[in-house]
Amino acid sequence: MKLKIKLPLLFLLMFIIFMFSIGIYLKLVFAVYSPIRSSLLDSRYIALLLPIFAIACFIFIILIIYIHFCIEKPIQLLNTRLEEVNIVHPLPPLALRSNDEIGELYKHFNKMEHRLQLAHKEQIDMIAAIAHDLKTPLTSINGFTELLATHKDLPETEKQEYYDLIQKKSGYMVELINDFSSFTKEKLELESMVAKPVKASKLFENIAFEYEYELAGLDNELTCRHSFTENILLMVNEPMIRRVFGNLFSNAVRYGGKNKLKVYMTGYPLGQYAFFQIEDNGIGVPDKDISSLFLKFFTVDKSRQIQKGGLGLGLASCKSIIEHHRGEIGAYPSEYGGLGIRFSLPLAAAQH
Repeated sequence: MKLKIKLPLLFLLMFIIFMFSIGIYLKLVFAVYSPIRSSLLDSRYIALLLPIFAIACFIFIILIIYIHFCIEKPIQLLNTRLEEVNIVHPLPPLALRSNDEIGELYKHFNKMEHRLQLAHKEQIDMIAAIAHDLKTPLTSINGFTELLATHKDLPETEKQEYYDLIQKKSGYMVELINDFSSFTKEKLELESMVAKPVKASKLFENIAFEYEYELAGLDNELTCRHSFTENILLMVNEPMIRRVFGNLFSNAVRYGGKNKLKVYMTGYPLGQYAFFQIEDNGIGVPDKDISSLFLKFFTVDKSRQIQKGGLGLGLASCKSIIEHHRGEIGAYPSEYGGLGIRFSLPLAAAQH
């Protein structure tokens, strides 16, 4: 029960108990004694008022005890915990069983602390990932240049091979840096994102038309179906949402693991949301890795990442864009054998 309901009910209950007690007490008094007609300062009046005062004090003490243990103490505990927040060495979550506003405050605090820990972990992972991904090609470049410097009598063909490898490794480093720059730039763009009403059916059909020919050119196949009506509108930033579809199709083709890949795109409304699914019949992702797919710099297979390119930011970018649109995104094993990605976008009517 909420505090805004619980506290007035508690005070009302205490008031009723107080008045009922006074009523019974006065009834008993006047049943035994005749009405007192002397001054209010008469000792008999004061003697009659003492039990009433005692009842009032008892009720006041009950209210003080309740407020102390159910309101003041939990807030004091929360203030103490705020001073002890430590994202490096996390403390056990705060536990409070009440279902009122203070209980909700504890739940939100636990979620906030968890998000801080995740953000800290992502920062560490980001530095480690960038250092790792840059160190590998730099080590190779350093080795090749040292080899060329110390062996000046190498045949021209062999020298050219080393130059080509240096150029390839340098290109890979440039690609990594560009990916990271694009991701950080996108973060800034999301802060000033402007959403406009877009027909869900038109958006779906435009995306399907664009990528059907693109996938066909790569000898892959795209199958699409949706159940959006003409009056279903989404409040979105269309270029950003197109970027999400682009990342998902690119990932499907890049990591699908098949020469002739089949990709399935589905769209449908459900409640106050429009849902979109991108699935494929590729090699899929191990179950243990599905929950980590949207983490920054996460890749299922490092060797495949180096071979195929990318920094592991594509799905993290999708998650960021969808969440800025107040939607959700997740991955699952597709019934077609590969990976499935489902994301939701609130309908325009749900924005008001």
